[in-house]
Amino acid sequence: MATAEAAETRTNRADPVITEILRNAFIAVTEEMKTNLMRTAYNVIIYEALDFTTGLFTAAGETVSIGLGLPMFIRGMAETVKAKIRHFGIDNMAPGDILVTNDAYTTGSHLNHVTLTLPIFDRRELVAFACCMAHWLDIGGNLNRAVSTDIYSEGLQIPFLKYQRAGVVNQDIVDIIRMNVRIPERAMGDLRAQVTAVKTGERRVKELLRRYGRDAFLGAIAAIMDRSEAAARARTRTIPDGTYEAESFMDDDGIDIGRKVPIKVRVVVADDEMTIDLSEISPQVRGYFNSGVTTGHGCTQVAYKCLTSPTDYPVNDGSFRSLRSIVPEGRVVSAKRPAPMRKWMTYPMTVIDTVFKALAPAIPDRVIAGHHADLVIANFHGIDRARRQFFIASTGPLGGGWGAKRSEDGVSATVCINDGDTHNGPNEQTEAKFPLVVERCALIPDSGGAGRTRGGLGIETVLRAQSDIVFATQVDRILCKPWGLEGGLEAAGNEIAVRVDGAWRTDFPNGKLHLDRLEEGDAVRMRSGGGGGYGPPWERDPAAVQNDVRQGYVSLAAAAELYGVVLDPATLAIDRTATERRRAALAAAVNRGNATASSER
Repeated sequence: MATAEAAETRTNRADPVITEILRNAFIAVTEEMKTNLMRTAYNVIIYEALDFTTGLFTAAGETVSIGLGLPMFIRGMAETVKAKIRHFGIDNMAPGDILVTNDAYTTGSHLNHVTLTLPIFDRRELVAFACCMAHWLDIGGNLNRAVSTDIYSEGLQIPFLKYQRAGVVNQDIVDIIRMNVRIPERAMGDLRAQVTAVKTGERRVKELLRRYGRDAFLGAIAAIMDRSEAAARARTRTIPDGTYEAESFMDDDGIDIGRKVPIKVRVVVADDEMTIDLSEISPQVRGYFNSGVTTGHGCTQVAYKCLTSPTDYPVNDGSFRSLRSIVPEGRVVSAKRPAPMRKWMTYPMTVIDTVFKALAPAIPDRVIAGHHADLVIANFHGIDRARRQFFIASTGPLGGGWGAKRSEDGVSATVCINDGDTHNGPNEQTEAKFPLVVERCALIPDSGGAGRTRGGLGIETVLRAQSDIVFATQVDRILCKPWGLEGGLEAAGNEIAVRVDGAWRTDFPNGKLHLDRLEEGDAVRMRSGGGGGYGPPWERDPAAVQNDVRQGYVSLAAAAELYGVVLDPATLAIDRTATERRRAALAAAVNRGNATASSER
């Protein structure tokens, strides 16, 4: 019987009650895998920032359930499982095997993402895979964070290998990893934590198989995917047929300073199917902001999921059967070896933003304005004098403003879309574990784009060095600020500043800084951008503007200049007459500008 026919048969036979029980069980399993990884990992970036994802996959590598985490791993994990199947072959897998790789061109990300995959057997037949991808803080390579130009300088590359064969650990692999990382005890701790995660998945899946049987298990998976497909297709049919395009750009690639990197997308909607074409995105760049082709496809899937089935869980491959993505080889989101990929995550979030921008004319009530679209991370390393030991630290992701929707304000201080459920690292952890002091962490007034609905606010954080340390950051979207929609204004962009000998320096050409040393008392200030506004600012409810001023989100000056709301400086009472005059003037100025632009065309 053909595979498609077998799947259809299983779907038809699936008991709806058992299917619903197993649907929730799959979610629970991947969440338990997450929890166990968090509780046993050694590095803050895993157990606090949650920079990892867990998942269950069919014997063919299709996604059954992804633990809520990094959205961009949706495609990368599935393709990594499939690549391991092709490499080893199912006949060469056995109970107790654990497969490992960090191949950047398979996962689509950087070498720091180590992926473990465990085949799950039921009576000697392969039925599923448990998989875990997690960020190791150090994977060897160049630590000074200068912009690399090839993958070889970025760390240890682990090909497709069996970390564990029939339950026996391959000590050679362990020894190679230990010799290539700077703090091996942490790397080994994170490796064991990932083993715990995939073994948790195996144990729980086997319990489900024993309880419900293989036929019910596989039938439920087929039914869940079919239902996800039906929901996505139904939602796609509500989008008007047509071709939609939009363009944005990144500041530069860190090497060709000031040369913008174009991000252009094309979306075609036809009945219940959508095609997202990334053919006109920039070719791969010399700097390390490239990502692999699986990330290019992942961009389209994240955007499509947000638009068609954002609350349909578990996240599974059925949701993407009605999506076609076109990602030619050699683009910044489909780079070829040996392109550098250390900062793989930066460009994809703007790709997703640009897909929303393209569809804004068709579904204005279901998209958001541009958001800050960067992790705004700083990297530090050096000798901690108090502990007399070498340290590596990564602070962030900072979080920032998200774009407003037509119906509501954008959220503030929230991690960018690429990183989904990851958290910003607690300031207390930063100060407790590293020679850094957090002088300030606060929302930035006026950073959200003005609009009928206001964009979310960014965050400012100031980190002071307590010993001499090396510092680097690679922030983008400083020049390409988060855009507004339907007359909403753009938000503040991301920003980096350095304080040396008490004086702030801000005259950098971009946000990609590498300093050999920060001395004790020097500081770094990072500001994340806001979210773009939606609709003309002078149409915002004056009471909402008044409340924004009271909360410190909007200044008195911006309330008058951008929103046309005049408030008494002492009482913050609304001056109704002055407000009406100011709003009429703002509307007239925009109308004159539109008329001039129309006549020039």
